Amino acid sequence: MSAAKQYALVPGAFVPVPTLRPARASAADDVPALVTGQKSGTSPTGRLLRSELRLMFGRRRNQAALAMLAAVPVVIAVAVWWSGPRAGADGPAFLSLVNGNGLFVALTALTVALPLFLPLAVSSTAADAIAGEASLGTLRYLLTVPVSRTRLLLTKFAAVVTYTFVGTLVIAVAGAGVGLLLFGGGPAALLSGTQVGFGEALLRLGMVCVYLTLCLVALVAVGLFVSTLTEQPIGATIAVVATTITSQILGAVPQLEVIHPFLLTTYWTDFGELLRDPITYGALVPGLISSLVWTAVFGSAAWARFASKDVTS
Repeated sequence: MSAAKQYALVPGAFVPVPTLRPARASAADDVPALVTGQKSGTSPTGRLLRSELRLMFGRRRNQAALAMLAAVPVVIAVAVWWSGPRAGADGPAFLSLVNGNGLFVALTALTVALPLFLPLAVSSTAADAIAGEASLGTLRYLLTVPVSRTRLLLTKFAAVVTYTFVGTLVIAVAGAGVGLLLFGGGPAALLSGTQVGFGEALLRLGMVCVYLTLCLVALVAVGLFVSTLTEQPIGATIAVVATTITSQILGAVPQLEVIHPFLLTTYWTDFGELLRDPITYGALVPGLISSLVWTAVFGSAAWARFASKDVTS
């Protein structure tokens, strides 16, 4: 008798009867093994994080956001190349240096994207982390498997921070690539007037990406907290973006100088210190401390809210 068929006895003949095969396992069927780590022997947290990253980078809207970020330096580089040597007279500080070295396209793009485009991409991803699961009804199922809420929240936090770093790198890599293609490389003139080699300039660009990511971690914490308050990802995104814009507006008012050190966005543009010779690392400390405080406050608030959140309603 074949393993694929069974035969039923019918008068005068054997009639093959197809064997019923088990249905194909869905992605949801893998969640218990994913959380416990029994499927591949890896740690539960590692498998949960890889699954979250795969879902996050696989969503079309997140891919579209990365494409939008990559388009910013391309538009800037083409505009400067088309305008000729006089471009950059009235633009950001880095724009006037683009014609001398293509790496400054990346720095100019980061400066341009920092007020809106980059925070928008981070805010939408962070706001969707919990609210998106709640609106789809998958959050209830995630919490029925043996995974603690703290681990789940930390995993989503780590995934959004990873997405933030990738988004910053996308701007830098796209800017450096198109800049070198249109303007070439070679020694780069820093803001202090000294020149450094191409390798050191590339290293400083990487340091700028790391600093901006560390600053934006505070925005991730704010986004996660807001995400625990609602089941509407769009509403949460609007609230987080509004927080960023409000902070920038308050930071532009001289009469409110007393509160400037406590605002979310005050120190984001301090990455310019990494483009001076020598680098004054002490000037970067206030930005890192501010990000740490914002992350601690809103991260704790997100944990307190999520730990008691009713996901069955």
